Amino acid sequence: MISSQPIRSIELHDAIDSFLRYLQIERNSSDLTLKSYAEDMESLVEYLTEYEESLLPPDRIGISELRRYVAYLHECQYERTTIARRLACLRSFFRYCCREGYTKTNPAKPLRTPRTGRKLPHFLTTDQIGSLLEAPPANSKMGLRDRAILETLYSAGLRVSELVALNLSDWDQDANIIRVLGKGRKERIAPIGSYAAKALKYWLEEREAKPKPHPDSDAIFLNRLKTRITSRSVGRMLEKYLLQTGLDKKTSPHTLRHSFATHLLDGGADLRSVQELLGHKSLTTTQIYTHVSTKRLRETYEKSHPHAQRSK
Repeated sequence: MISSQPIRSIELHDAIDSFLRYLQIERNSSDLTLKSYAEDMESLVEYLTEYEESLLPPDRIGISELRRYVAYLHECQYERTTIARRLACLRSFFRYCCREGYTKTNPAKPLRTPRTGRKLPHFLTTDQIGSLLEAPPANSKMGLRDRAILETLYSAGLRVSELVALNLSDWDQDANIIRVLGKGRKERIAPIGSYAAKALKYWLEEREAKPKPHPDSDAIFLNRLKTRITSRSVGRMLEKYLLQTGLDKKTSPHTLRHSFATHLLDGGADLRSVQELLGHKSLTTTQIYTHVSTKRLRETYEKSHPHAQRSK
């Protein structure tokens, strides 16, 4: 698309700062999304400075420069998923520049996105989940907190960023549901099971009713300093129990979300319901979990089809 408005002169750094403010204020993007976009744009800045020998303004960055940049990313052996993400960021950035009159065209639009394929998510079996959830000691305050964290992640299929953002008012104890603020600050309601509810109850009984004055004193999950626990702290806590149980070290807090979706589908839940529970915007995102249904379908087939049953 070619803009008819005159070009507004702006330095690249200023255009990037304006773009990030737009994402934050108008698009309501999450902190994680903003961090990712900022890193992707910084990659382009570093390339232009090092290899094009000039930090070109947006209107002087054309398809030739971007093609050389993409070739550079391939030469550096970046993952295809990383290159695809950076191209998506550039398209968004130059689309914004067109809208603001910083460029007349979007030079990133014609670039071909590399085929990435889709990795199957790493998940734990129900037995492995059971071992992990039982690992935190029930006779210590932090053990009760850790068990409540793991139970809630698995029971509600939360992202770790959603978990650490939970406040006391977000849990309806009578209905056993929690209010979750997901990606793009989109709110959803997530049910939790009896095991997670019990673990939360035990933790909240141990948690100080009035921790030291702090903006995060209403957080459900606190660290030893009585302030809101961070995503990184949850990851470090999980690593301790992985070592203790001997489970795969590549397991992350997000693995519990993958396991949640996998076990629901394997148990017969429909894809649309799982999409809503996960808070996915698109059903396509949820479909990656359908690989786990193969085993269940095979078992159903072998039990039901007369020529699939083994001869006695």
